[in-house]
Amino acid sequence: MSHYLKLVHLEIHRFRYMLFGLMGLTALVQIGAIVFRVLGEIEERNAYFQATGKASETFFAPMSFTRAVADTQFWFAVPIGLSIATLVLYAFLIWYRDWIGRNTFVYRLLALPAGRKPVYFAKLTALLTFVFAMVGFQLLLMPIAREIYTMIAPADQLEFSYIADAILASRLFSLLLPGSFGTFVVHYGLGIMGVLVAFTAILLERSFRLIGIAYGLAYTVGCIALVVYPAYVFGMSYPRGYLYAEEIFAIQLAILGLVALVSVWLGLYLLKKKVSA
Repeated sequence: MSHYLKLVHLEIHRFRYMLFGLMGLTALVQIGAIVFRVLGEIEERNAYFQATGKASETFFAPMSFTRAVADTQFWFAVPIGLSIATLVLYAFLIWYRDWIGRNTFVYRLLALPAGRKPVYFAKLTALLTFVFAMVGFQLLLMPIAREIYTMIAPADQLEFSYIADAILASRLFSLLLPGSFGTFVVHYGLGIMGVLVAFTAILLERSFRLIGIAYGLAYTVGCIALVVYPAYVFGMSYPRGYLYAEEIFAIQLAILGLVALVSVWLGLYLLKKKVSA
């Protein structure tokens, strides 16, 4: 356990500056978008008052943080999309950097007295930590952005907004932060399964080198087909078929679990028996 925790700390330590950079960029872009949106809306209301002499409430709806998020969801999505792309890329780099590093770090990593299993789970744990750290930071950022919006907007023209409503106002947020536990399990289960499949594809390449690329691609395609095809077939059968929505959901979870378990088993086998420095 101590070797595993040390390896997790090592992986997080390696990525810490990039993680903090992504968090800082997310805060800067999203809060900046909210500030520009509320200032622009105030300017529109003042221009209307100067042109007509009427209070803006007679023409404009109350100012709402939820509507501001909906209007600026592109700028909310840009840093989130960049963060997702960075983490997807790092799912590969977290392995390959051990081989391409200047100090041949992989020799020491694969020769640890505790075996190679902690190496696998430490890298997986670190990646999941990065993902949920970004999700948690986004949740923390939303009330901060709402407070800034509330401080700038005129109190007599402001409508209270719930954070949950603001999250649902963005299509990307509704995917990352689903409203139901079942949807959360499916979305993040797919993500974790994708990471496990990617790990196995990488280890196939590291085990068999050139032909391993073909093995990795074939394995990835096979896993995608196993997940997508039954879901498509069962989905087409509902509501005319013999399965209820809850049964389809349970089958999809079972398939996800099966693919994840096979990927972990195969990845550990390759790391222990086939992968060399």
